[in-house]
This record gives sequence, C-alpha cells and structure tokens, in this order.
Amino acid sequence: MLQSVIVVGEMLRDVYQIPRRRVHVILNGVDKNVFQNNLSLGLEFRSKLDVPVNGSLVLRVAGRLVKDKGHPLLYEAFSKLITKHPHVYLIVAGTRVGEPIQGIRPQGLDLTLMEAMISGKAVVASRFPSIKGSIVVDYEFGFMFSPNVESLLEALEEVVGEGPKRLARRGKASQEYAASTFTASKIALAYERLFLCIKSDTFCVYPWDMLDFDTFITFSLS
Repeated sequence: MLQSVIVVGEMLRDVYQIPRRRVHVILNGVDKNVFQNNLSLGLEFRSKLDVPVNGSLVLRVAGRLVKDKGHPLLYEAFSKLITKHPHVYLIVAGTRVGEPIQGIRPQGLDLTLMEAMISGKAVVASRFPSIKGSIVVDYEFGFMFSPNVESLLEALEEVVGEGPKRLARRGKASQEYAASTFTASKIALAYERLFLCIKSDTFCVYPWDMLDFDTFITFSLS
C-alpha cells in the first residue's frame, strides 16, 4: 500500500488525487554555477544569430518543439506583436522529439523557468497552478498568461512596453528568489530533511523561523 510519495509540484498531487497527508512536495533544483547572467556571452550569441544591434528587445523561448509546449500560440501572438513592434526579435531553441501531443496541457515543473530565473531573466509563463504556486510566485518575477493567443499577446505587449531597464530589475528579483529557493544544494538539504522526516515525525514540522527550508519544501500533513 502506498505510504507516501514525492512530487516536484503541487499540480502532480492534484492530477493523481493523492491524499495531502501522503505527499511531500520538493521542487527541482538547478546548478547556479552553470546558469549565470553573462552579458558578453549574450552579445556574442546575438551576433552569431545575426540579431541587429538596433534590436530593441530579444525574447527567448526554450523547449521541445512539440505542440503541447505552446509554440503555435507563441508564433501567432508574436506575428501580431511585430506588426506594431518590428524591432523586437524572438529566438527559439529546442529539438523535435517524438510525435506532438494535441493541445496544451499543464505539466510537472520542468527546469526551464528555474534556469531562466537563476540566470537573472524575467519570465513569461503560462498561468498554470503549478507554475503560479511554486515558481512565479510574485508579480515582480515576470508575466503570466492564459493559454490562448489573446492573453499571450497582451502579456508580450506588456513586456515590450516596460523596456529593457525595467525587465532587468525584474530579472534581478527573479535571480535573488531563485538563488534562495531552486539551487541544487537547497534541494539536497530538502531531501535530507525528508529522510529525517521518514525516521521521525518531529522533523516533518517546520517552525516559521526555519526560512531556509520553508521557502523550498512543503510537507502536506493535514
């Protein structure tokens, strides 16, 4: 009989309808030494892709090139965006693997958003409960949209309207939060805490002054 299960986001618990008392939510982690904000590398990369120096803003998206990742929505929204903002550019990175899934669906928490945030970038993300509840938990970190063209276009218009300086401040806030929450060392500590919890319920209770743990791990005991 299933005693407990570890999931990487609240959404997985809800999808599989697992009783809250049996679920341990531990987010994924990323190596902050690998993902950093490097201006010189960014400029070099833009040059390799022939992005003009007068480009006012460069948007980037990374992910497998399958339909459930939302690329068709992005392409349609971006094609409308550049009719008004021709100096905005979009870089798409990804590979096509297997057959595309029809439609967009919420997924477990992948690493792309965490990697972007810890690299000091503001993010634009789907307004799914797992993302809003576990990653983009503050408006300052970026922008959210419903999975349709109109909502995404509205979010992109807001991005362009704010401009690079304001986006850089958002990116700094994202980086500070990610560094305190999503690093691999933090997640390792979370698993250590989990094993102690398995041994004794005493370690499953988190007092409010233990902020190093409360920011990245939630034990559902009710």
